[in-house]
Amino acid sequence: MTPVSDDRSRRDRISVTETGGPHNSFRGWWRRYNPLRVAVNYAVILVCRVSPSLRLKRWLLRRIGVTVGPGAVFALESTPDVFFPHLVTVEAHAIVGYDATILCHEFLQDEVRTGEVVVGEGAMVGAGAIVLPGVEIGPDAQVAANSLVAADVPAGATVAGVPAEPVE
Repeated sequence: MTPVSDDRSRRDRISVTETGGPHNSFRGWWRRYNPLRVAVNYAVILVCRVSPSLRLKRWLLRRIGVTVGPGAVFALESTPDVFFPHLVTVEAHAIVGYDATILCHEFLQDEVRTGEVVVGEGAMVGAGAIVLPGVEIGPDAQVAANSLVAADVPAGATVAGVPAEPVE
């Protein structure tokens, strides 16, 4: 994991691909990404969302490219990125809570942004939280339920809200 304390911001870690044309960037996604690969990723993630077996989830998610540390937990209904699962890293003993979403892509009007998301060792992403591309959540950090994480979370910090901000 790249340390959260480095000088690079989330925006520096995001790749931007301009799509041009008269339509938004989501239109024609199948020309840029293999539809069969996305369909397989989606099917695997659907199984993982409803499976109570943590061991099965870790095994399946690793097959589609998610880096899952030992003892890491994806709770029921949690969703790693369908288009770019290989950009998701959840380190040892971290928790991705119920219905939390980790996004490694953003389809915007004229561009697609992609970036790796790292959930550090022992960190926790609360139920219903959304983590945006390029975000690094430091070791032992906590993200409150229903938060929108648009910036890095330092090690040991607790953040909450939309957008997520430090709380004491």
